Parts: sequence; structure tokens; C-alpha cells
Amino acid sequence: MSILRTNESRTLSLAGQWRLALDPLCVGVSEKWFQKRLEALVSLPGSLDGQGKGDAVDVGTEWTGTIFDRSFYEAPEYAPYREAGNLKIPFCLQPETRYVGVAWYQRDVEVPADWAGRNIRLRLERVHWELAVWLDGKALEGGESLSTEVEIDLGRLEPGRSYRLSLRVDNRLRIPVGENAHSVSDHTQGNWNGLIGRIELVATDSLRLPFLDIHPEVETRSVLVRGRLEGRALEEPVDLRVRALARNDQETQAETEWIVSQQCEVDGKGAFEKRLELGESALLWDEFCPHLYELELRCEGVCERERFGLRDFSVEGSQFCINGARTFLRGTLDCCVFPLTGHPPMEVEPWMEILSQIKRHGFNHVRFHSWCPPEAAFVAGDELGLYFQVECAAWPNSVAVLAFNSPEGIGDGKEVDAWVYREGERILRAYGNHPCFVMMACGNEPGGPCHESFLGDWVEHFRARDPRRLYTGSAGWPELEANDFQVISEPRIHQWGDGLNCRLNGSPPATTFDYENCVAKRQVPVVAHENGQWAAYPPVYDTVKYAGHLKAKSYELFADRLAASGLLEQARAFVKASGKLQALCYKEEIESALRTRGIGGFQLLGLQDFPGQGTAPVGLLDAFWQSKGYLGAEAMRRFCSDVVVLARLPKRVFATTEKLEVGIELAHYGGQDWSDAVVAWRLLSEVGDVLVGGEWDCPLLRRGRLCKLGSLQCSLQGIPAPARCRLEVEVRCGDRAACNDWDLWVYGEIVAKARESLLVSSIPDAIASLEAGERVLLVADQLLKGKEVALGFTPIFWNTACTQQQAPHTLGILCDPKHAAFRSFPTEGHTNWQWWYVLKGTAAMDLAPLGVEVEPIVQVIDDWYQGRRLGLVWEARMGKGKLLVCSVDLREVDGCLVRKQLRASLLEYMDSPDFEPKICLAPTDLLKLEAD
Repeated sequence: MSILRTNESRTLSLAGQWRLALDPLCVGVSEKWFQKRLEALVSLPGSLDGQGKGDAVDVGTEWTGTIFDRSFYEAPEYAPYREAGNLKIPFCLQPETRYVGVAWYQRDVEVPADWAGRNIRLRLERVHWELAVWLDGKALEGGESLSTEVEIDLGRLEPGRSYRLSLRVDNRLRIPVGENAHSVSDHTQGNWNGLIGRIELVATDSLRLPFLDIHPEVETRSVLVRGRLEGRALEEPVDLRVRALARNDQETQAETEWIVSQQCEVDGKGAFEKRLELGESALLWDEFCPHLYELELRCEGVCERERFGLRDFSVEGSQFCINGARTFLRGTLDCCVFPLTGHPPMEVEPWMEILSQIKRHGFNHVRFHSWCPPEAAFVAGDELGLYFQVECAAWPNSVAVLAFNSPEGIGDGKEVDAWVYREGERILRAYGNHPCFVMMACGNEPGGPCHESFLGDWVEHFRARDPRRLYTGSAGWPELEANDFQVISEPRIHQWGDGLNCRLNGSPPATTFDYENCVAKRQVPVVAHENGQWAAYPPVYDTVKYAGHLKAKSYELFADRLAASGLLEQARAFVKASGKLQALCYKEEIESALRTRGIGGFQLLGLQDFPGQGTAPVGLLDAFWQSKGYLGAEAMRRFCSDVVVLARLPKRVFATTEKLEVGIELAHYGGQDWSDAVVAWRLLSEVGDVLVGGEWDCPLLRRGRLCKLGSLQCSLQGIPAPARCRLEVEVRCGDRAACNDWDLWVYGEIVAKARESLLVSSIPDAIASLEAGERVLLVADQLLKGKEVALGFTPIFWNTACTQQQAPHTLGILCDPKHAAFRSFPTEGHTNWQWWYVLKGTAAMDLAPLGVEVEPIVQVIDDWYQGRRLGLVWEARMGKGKLLVCSVDLREVDGCLVRKQLRASLLEYMDSPDFEPKICLAPTDLLKLEAD
């Protein structure tokens, strides 16, 4: 809670130049550095790393965070990147200098003349992180929070004289919050040493407000105000006044004069409590209309102003409610990734930009993974109407992943146990009045044999302490009876270790799956934990964006891998093609959750790229919250919004002899019921022509539920085939509408139009036919190098380094849809759902032995750590003949419409004048590709 203050004249900023001394041996206290004048200089607010202070980073630097794959330190292919002057680490952003240890900051301060007789306090908005303070050599109280500001009582200082202020800051992990916690880890913001945000002296008349809690009561349109004063004016009453803050939306309220003005008595201990009636017309706060009010407290000429919202975030059965209406949490993670500064912004404007970007993409919820943002983020969240889950800056787990039974963590009696209670208290004191702060967890994925009982007690303690929000022990696990909601990974497509057995890799594409069985087993809301984690190729060409002290040297390394394979010029194409595949996986991920009746929501990992843990480009946006160019916000809101149309397609591939039968639903979590809505559907050709369509009426669609709208049926007879079609369904209600679409493929009777004799399946047969001047389609599904590359339909999950080479190892395919080989096979330049039938059980070919001249017709995008030239289909002149090589099994395809169509298309191409391979290879070159 901020100190009571009247105006800025009572505040003196200490931003600017400070004196500095590094203390890696921790001798400063014993040698009494607080009595010496330090000599080096540093600017505050700021970090040491950001100003080039500390040790130069080299191969021996010890990082705060688990290095999941240590091949960088051992493998010969990384040797050039371990050399001085060319250090490029692949597992996180790389600072030029780094300092972990004790640092001393010092400056002389002089208080203004008009502060005579006033009490002076030092306010530090964010210190990283343990703090000790001396004033003129006298030790004062310190601080230890990773989440909130620290205030130090300096007493009454005499104007006109200079005082030496010395701060000792220690960013080592003395308290084991976990080396991978995003509050401290080099995988995210970095383990920096310094002070950011406000650094100031504040003068008061000895009157303090240790806490002020504003408890909204929606049903009675009132707020209960509780607080406590400390100081000489305890006998004075407190004046409390409330006014509305202006907004411009569909429910407007003008910024008013005080709508409530009352006095409140203070008891002998300085405590006060008052219920303020705001009136029947008081407006509520939620994601649609985030109306805010301001409470002003006055006592003896000093005042404090605090914003609040009239809202109630609660549970009804298995779902969350905002002000009594069921809502669905469409969440993304904020993992404390700030490449330009290496620490979070402390001003409101950058947080408005970040959170507005999140909301533009259809989200209403942000989980702050193992850290707590500063005040500025809460201010922005209040104004934008986002629901925050805040955590106590801890990931207490000695093994870091898949470690709910790790030998150490939390609840073991170590310092972190008491610390998360203290930190939780500090967070609630500092940010508890913000309406956006609706959920709280102790941290992420805990370990230790006693973590369950410990966290159950933690939840019960804080729920009793502050019932204005909901509590869970930790994200990921454990499921506790005490939890108000469970954050678990069960309702997501891919679990750690699934490999090629996850739903999207193991089962034919459909849009019917949901998680209702998972939800039915729980008594409280279920939130999907870190669902998604689908990677796209990292934008290695964007290194110029990293203009701060954290450099994307990993991107330079990955670019070198591409250059060595002759693929660097394809980097942008790789990002776009893999990004399109990533986007369709996220669409199915989100729609699976929305199709689930009664689920609480999801927390996506993520909308933003993650630069650490081996580099995880899982975001639809880059590390700067900027678009990567393959999915815009408007397109994402079609399947990620408060009102989303859903279709239950039993499959994605149809024959013209079949009927299309699709159940249509509406996930309606908008701001109001829809009356007299119309459902309109169209089946569109690839160029947008309407092939068939229809519509029907829906009299009433109630908010806060998954509504069944009916089903559509049509015959596919007469649909031009083969074709990619798009099913588009729109629900209209007056000037409001929700529209979504799904790709599907229609194939007709496939009649062979080319010689099946072109197809062979052995290298000796291929060489013999080529020497005879024939055209050959070599089906090489079991013959060629590259079988060790695990090819699936989905892109890589998170990354292969952190997951110990979990399959798949690739990021989809890249091709030219206008190539003559696809004249009878509808495709785009990237993987879409029909490719599932082609890729299932298929191996990629490693084409490196053939040289960089070979340009695959169907290219496989490799893992960014390897950057190999991989392919599914390629061609060349050989001997007197012409060769097309395909690693997809095209021999027995009668049971698969897609493979049958691909085979027909390739054979037609080979039997046409277009089949004129540009490069020449010797038939014996095929032997170079034989599997070892």
C-alpha cells in the first residue's frame, strides 16, 4: 500500500546517477562499505546487465535455469560457437555481461527545506531482489519481495544536510523459489541485479496507511472499505468519498463528482470499516464493460486514492462466473519475456500495448507464470477488462519438468515455505483492490514429497484472508480438495511424452473431440494447463529487433545451420509455412476446449514466443508481441472470442458419394443473450464460389453456455472434385455476428490416367529402368536416409532440446501449390489437414548427400537445431531417364482417398510434357541415400 501523500511536492525522485560497487565475495558488510564512498557509477532505475556491468558472458557462465540439453557444451558441431568472440548459446537470449551476486548502490540525499519535521520514507518499486539498507552507516530494515515495492522508514531527516544512502542488493537464489521461475530465470527476463520503477523519497506527517482493502458487493451495489491508520492522528475520523471514472463504451458513465461521501470512525488501534452504498444504478466491472470507480480517503489533510471495480468473480458448479453470469477463460501466458530491457516495464503505456494485443486476439485472461507483474500491469488490466491469474514468483521444483514427485520443492521446511506466505501477503496488500486480479496461485508445477498438504493449507489460509478472488495451489498440479479451481494438463491435445501418439498425430482429423469426461470427474472448474505449445520455425531474420542487451545469438546459430544446408533464403518461407500449420493446430486446440460443456477455460502456451528452455517459438506472435505475418488478430477471433461458432465434423476428407452432416454449436460467453438469431451456412470452393448453403432461425441463445444450434446436411454429389472446400457458418443477431470456417476435402472417383508401370520400389529396379531411358517413380518409404527424423502431422511440441528429442522432429511441409505435380491434388503451400493421410507413417528423406542443387517438390521443414535439407518428393534426370522419388508409400492406396489422389496426380505429372527435371544426377547417386 502506498504511503499517504497530498501532492508531488512531497515526493523526491532519486532516479539518476548512483555510485556502484560489485561484491562477488560478499565482504562488503564485514568491511563496512556502507561507510565508504563507492567509486563506480550506474544509472537507476536500471539493471547491471543492461548497462554492461558485471562479467563478460563466456562458455563458463553459470546460468540461472536448467540447461535441459547440454550438447552445446559437448557436441563437436557446437565447437565453433563455444569459442571466444563467437559465443552463441542456443538455449536462451544472451546478454553481453551478467552479474549474479551482491551489488552495492549508493548516493547522497538531501531533503527539501519544507520537509522539516516530516517523516521520510524510501520507496523502491521493484528491487531484484534481496535488499539491505544503511543510512549514514546505520542499518535499517530491508526487503525481499520479487513482486511488490519496498518501503523503508528513514525517520525524520534534517533539511540542509547530506545523508549517505547505501543499498545492498543480492540476486542470488538464497531462497529456493526455483531456478526456472520466470521471476528469476535466464530463460525469461533474466536474473538481473538492480532497481527499476519508482525510486523516491516520500514525506508524510507521520501518518501511514499500512493497508486499505475495498471489498465489492455486487448484489447490494456497495463496497466494504477496511483499513488501518498508524500515526498521531488516530483520534481523527476518516473521510471516504467515491466517484465514477469516465468510460466510452456501450454503457457509458460520466466522470462524476462524488456519488458517495461519508465519514468513518477510527478505533483506538487505528482500524476502520465502512460500507458505502453506490446506488442501484452503479455499473459493474467485467471484460465487456470494465467500469471503474475511485475511492478517496482523507484524514488530517492527507489523502490516498484507490481505483476499484464493482465485480464478483466466483464459481458455479464447474464454471466461473463474473457478476453471476457464466464465463469462459480464454487465457494466454505471460512468461515475463522482455527482450529489450531484460525486465518488465514499469509504466502503464507499454502494458496497455501488450494487453491490448492479447485482447485483440480474442483472449480475456492472462496467467502470469511464476511471477507477479508490477502495478502498471494491473492498472492496464483494470482498464481493458482482463482477468489475471497471479502467482507468488515461484516454481519450486528441483527437477523442473515432469517432476510432481521430485525430491525437493515446497513443503519441505525450507525457507521458501515461509517466503511464499510472506510474498502472498505482500501481493494481496499491494494489488488486492484491482478488479482484474481474480485468481491467485502459489506458483507453477511444484515438487517435493509434502507439496500437496502444504499447498492445501496455503490455499485455505489465503482464501480466508481475502475472499475477493479464487485460489489454487499451483498451476499444473496438484489437484487439491481445497482448490477453488484445478489447473491441469489433461484437457489438451498433446501431453509431455505423447510423441506421435497424441490425438492430432495418431487419429484422423475431425472436429468432434471434447473433454467432457475430464470435466465430469471434477467438482470445481477445470482450466487447461499450458495447452498448445506448438512450434513454428523461429524468425531467424529478426535479430535486428533485439536492440537491447539481450541478443538472439541463438537465431544467428540457427541461421548458420540453414546457410550450411543452402536453405537460408527459405527462412521466411519456413516461418510462414510452419506458422500456418501451427495456427491450425491452435485452432483445433482452442475449439476442443470451447466444444467442452462445463469447462472453465484454457491457458494457452502461448500467444508469444518463449526464448528460453532451448528456444521455444510457440507463439503466434514473436517475443515482442508482434505479428509473425501468418495469422492476424481478426482471423484468430473467428475461433477465439466471447462468441464462437463450432462445427462437429466427423472427418475432413469425403467422397462425392457421401453426405455432409455437421452439428453446429455456439460457445456463447458474450455480454448478453441473443434473440431472433439466424444461422447461415455455405460450402465454398477454393476460389470462394458458393457450392451449396442454407439457413435457419434460432429464437433465443442464452449467454454463458454451449448452445446446440442444429445440424446441416447436404449431398456432395456434383461437387467439383478433387477440391479443397471451406465450410463457413455464421450466426447473426441484429448488428452482431460470429463467423467461423473449416477446411474439408472432396474427392471423386479416381481413374488412372497414367501408366502405373512407372512406379517401382527398389533402387536396383529404378537404376535399371533409368539406364533404359524410362520414367520412374521410386517409392522409397523404407529405403532412404532420414528415417531417424520423426515425421508427424503436427509441428514440434515446445522444442526437441527440452523434451529429450520427443517426436515429431519437424515443422510440416513446404511446396508450391502451382507446381504441375499437384494439378490433380489440391494443396496449399503448407501442411493442411488432408496431409495427415500422407504423413502418417511416412519418413522424410535426408537429401544432403545429393548437394544443394536438389530442390524438393515437397520439402519437409526440419528442426531449427539441425536445419537439414529434407524432402518427401524430389526429381532429377538420371542416365537416359527421368526420376521422381517419393518417400510416401503409394503402393497400396485403395483404402485412402488422399494417397490415391496423390499417386494419380504424380503419375499424371510424370506422363505429361511438364515432367522435365532441371538437375542431372548419376543413377548411382541413389546409392548415397540408402539407409545405413
